[in-house]
Amino acid sequence: MSSTESSGSGDLARTLELLWDSGPRPSRGPKPGLTLDRIVEAAIHIADAEGLDAVTMRRVSTELGTGTMTLYRYLGGKGELLDLMLDRVQRPEEDGLPEPESGWRATLEALAYANLALLQRHPWLIQVNQARPVMGPSAVEGMERILTRIKPMGLTDPQLISVVLLIDNYVTGAARTQLYEQEAERRTGLTDREFWDVQAPMLQKAMESGRYPVLAGMAEDTFDPGFDHFGWGLQRLLDGLETVVGRD
Repeated sequence: MSSTESSGSGDLARTLELLWDSGPRPSRGPKPGLTLDRIVEAAIHIADAEGLDAVTMRRVSTELGTGTMTLYRYLGGKGELLDLMLDRVQRPEEDGLPEPESGWRATLEALAYANLALLQRHPWLIQVNQARPVMGPSAVEGMERILTRIKPMGLTDPQLISVVLLIDNYVTGAARTQLYEQEAERRTGLTDREFWDVQAPMLQKAMESGRYPVLAGMAEDTFDPGFDHFGWGLQRLLDGLETVVGRD
């Protein structure tokens, strides 16, 4: 995997103008039909197909059939472009959240699966350091929709934000593991099954040595790849929140 990139790495003031459509628009250029939306969509297409490292101003301009300098009439560089890409893929109409009356637990469950699907559709998102996210309209509207649905939990406002972070961190960790597994298979040429088959004889001897009685005594289906670790763990998180909500 490539090195991590960070949101907010471009001209922050200009990025916010572009996100909120409050800045100066470029004068009419030589490429009919070229818009900021088309530039962002082209960059997302490249990142989805080839990875985030492939997204350069030159590569995007080639995808659009225009000159590289033309893109700089719309935005300052990849830093600003990346933040626009992040906001675009988080559009709330695609968040899959249930109606508010469904309850906070159904909302958080749907949020977790929707975010996992988002990271699977756009694996490059894992590479972006969003510790300091640039809040565009999609991010703000998405947060508004989530908080509206979980407000009935009765927690304090900081605690509600912590709930959202809890789900986000859980999903990101699971998605990162999946991405690493795919990357390992691509790099080594070994499927997950082939990888463990190579280790099986040595592990079998280790289990028979008597040095690892707990591991040796585990059920045959302990490491069944069909077990839904993500779903099981998510439900336990929600069970924990049920306890907190009931207590407070």
